[in-house]
Amino acid sequence: MKKHRSLLLLVTLLFVIPCLSAQEKVSFDEYFLDSALRVDLFHTGNATTEEYTLDRLVLQPTPWAGNPDNLIDPFNNGRYEVRLLCPASGKLLFSQGYDTYFGEYKTTTPAINGVKKNYSESIIVPLPKNPVKMVISLYDRENKAKEIFSATIDPKDYTIIKEKAPEGVKLFPLLPQGDVHKKVDIVVVGEGYTAVEEEKFQKDIARFLKVLLSQEPFKSNQEKLHFTGVFKASEESGTDEPEKGLFKRTLLSTTFSSLGLERYNLTEANEALREVTSGVPYDALYIMINTSRYGGGGIYNLYSVFTSDTPACDYVFLHEFGHSFGGLGDEYYTSSVAYNDFYPQGVEPREPNLTALLDPSNLKWKELATPGTPLPTLWEKERFESLGPLAMRHREMAVAELEKAKKSGASPKKIASLEAKLKALIAKDRQKNIDFLEKHPMRGKVGAYEGAGYASKGIYRPMVDCIMFSGGSPKPYCKVCEKRVSERIRFFSE
Repeated sequence: MKKHRSLLLLVTLLFVIPCLSAQEKVSFDEYFLDSALRVDLFHTGNATTEEYTLDRLVLQPTPWAGNPDNLIDPFNNGRYEVRLLCPASGKLLFSQGYDTYFGEYKTTTPAINGVKKNYSESIIVPLPKNPVKMVISLYDRENKAKEIFSATIDPKDYTIIKEKAPEGVKLFPLLPQGDVHKKVDIVVVGEGYTAVEEEKFQKDIARFLKVLLSQEPFKSNQEKLHFTGVFKASEESGTDEPEKGLFKRTLLSTTFSSLGLERYNLTEANEALREVTSGVPYDALYIMINTSRYGGGGIYNLYSVFTSDTPACDYVFLHEFGHSFGGLGDEYYTSSVAYNDFYPQGVEPREPNLTALLDPSNLKWKELATPGTPLPTLWEKERFESLGPLAMRHREMAVAELEKAKKSGASPKKIASLEAKLKALIAKDRQKNIDFLEKHPMRGKVGAYEGAGYASKGIYRPMVDCIMFSGGSPKPYCKVCEKRVSERIRFFSE
């Protein structure tokens, strides 16, 4: 595929047709053609500076996947927002909130220490009929919007790449097909599957479709979903594991230890991801990694990653989709993360399922709150927190015993016995957490429970438990999370 690293953007208003007044509804047919225009950008900086530069424009060989009746994003979610404006009047024609890999990087210790990184990113918009102004805004740590990039995009620009459908890519549609504009178009890309593992890929995506449709609100909205597998063989099976010195030649160059966190698996190969998926329209993008190791990740309106063969893979699949599709925040706070002070104190989080509870009388999800539930809501927080350190001490002792046996040349039978002991101990400690949450007297009641968003203090979640809070056993999204996912489904399909 031919690549252009510089673009001639024809910035002239002589060719702009005057726009309608700002009071009138945006008509898709008035302003857009039914094609997907991909805007590739570079996002560069550290904790204190960041900037976008334009890489290229790509006209993909597919329709735009979104809903033509819903061009303006109503969710107020994501730390970034892209807008298309009429250059003559400033009328808003299209908007979308989103998050980025760079947005996570800038909260890490290297970024705080001044280390700059460069990430490739893409935004897919409907193809405008006439020149439009594209603006990207950042919501800073005080939730104040600041414009950080703008450019005029002219659909007649001769440097726009007219991309053909990629070769060597197989599509596996698993749900009845229909109008892409009235469906949530979910695409799952296989990563780390070799040519001889194509059949395994097909079985894996079929298995995870069953997982998705077993969970509300997807179960009751099946007719509103498309679900398509995308397969292109990797040279090697699996994914990179840098801390083990393992590096694989795979389609998307995914890697554990992303941002320095062992379980976090993402990809920086944005161009490869966009190329392999350029022949199919999508609203939501999954990467399914062919490995038995636990891990994954999810970034709002970007992509989510999960692994195929771990005992907890169903949970990771649904949890990460909550991030990338629903814009939901992590509700847990006792596990290690790569971020520093991700949610500043005294600032309301943008995620719909997290709150700083700055005004208890005006709770973010007050329409779902259980009557009579006090705010904040007591939930034996200290008892729950005590389970973690105790489990960690037990685990460290068992791991030390196992490592000592290995180094001393213990028999395979002895090592197997110690490994079984460690596995049983982990299962026992996990069960204590499960029992605490499943038998909790406040289970099922919506309030404001302190401890969420990686913070023990100052950030609150809606319910005692949720798939965004803990794993361990099959469980639903909490009522607030389910409501937002339902709203997102309707946004794309109605």
